Amino acid sequence: MASEPVKGPASYFPSIEKKYGKPIAEWQQIVRVRLPAKHMELVAMLKDEHGMGHGHANAVVAHTLTEKG
Repeated sequence: MASEPVKGPASYFPSIEKKYGKPIAEWQQIVRVRLPAKHMELVAMLKDEHGMGHGHANAVVAHTLTEKG
């Protein structure tokens, strides 16, 4: 049985890890340390402080906030 392709924010994870050199767990921890904060504040932090592109930053934040519930 073929596995389903990864969808949503997690589909960006391999390219994020390759481009920025850290595992997703590390990026998620960076986001969690800043909680509580608004989604776009967290995206801006990843972009401004870590040089992440908007789509990648948004994917990390969205996935992290979804996990947190």
